[in-house]
Amino acid sequence: MGENEHILISLEARHAENIFAGRKRVELRWRTMNVSPGDTLWIYVKLPVGSIVGHATIGEVRASSPTALWRRYGPVSGLSRHEFFEYFGEVEQGFALVLEQSTRLQSSLSLEALRRVDGGFQPPQFFARLRSEHPLHEAVTSSV
Repeated sequence: MGENEHILISLEARHAENIFAGRKRVELRWRTMNVSPGDTLWIYVKLPVGSIVGHATIGEVRASSPTALWRRYGPVSGLSRHEFFEYFGEVEQGFALVLEQSTRLQSSLSLEALRRVDGGFQPPQFFARLRSEHPLHEAVTSSV
């Protein structure tokens, strides 16, 4: 892929807080995101917060059965066993993005500020790539 990419995801506030507190060290997904180690994962916290609050570096990307993912990452998933398996449902393969170097921004980027930069901005349902030509790329990379 060459240069590391910038990826934006939306999370509930509790998951973001757990990432920055070190209790959640993996981001779980039930379908692949096609990301690579070294990519930056920007964290948008859903409303009522409505802001990009920080970022982490993707250290590893693992694909495995939900059972194998639970055995390996359950204690650092930020989820109860019930929540974990409810999230994965009937999928045969899940994905874990192992997070490193999580950093909370000193000044978050509010939904209003994001829409001033990119008038059509909608928080991603799954994820969004912030390529260098994307209007938000400079806004997020200059916020660190």
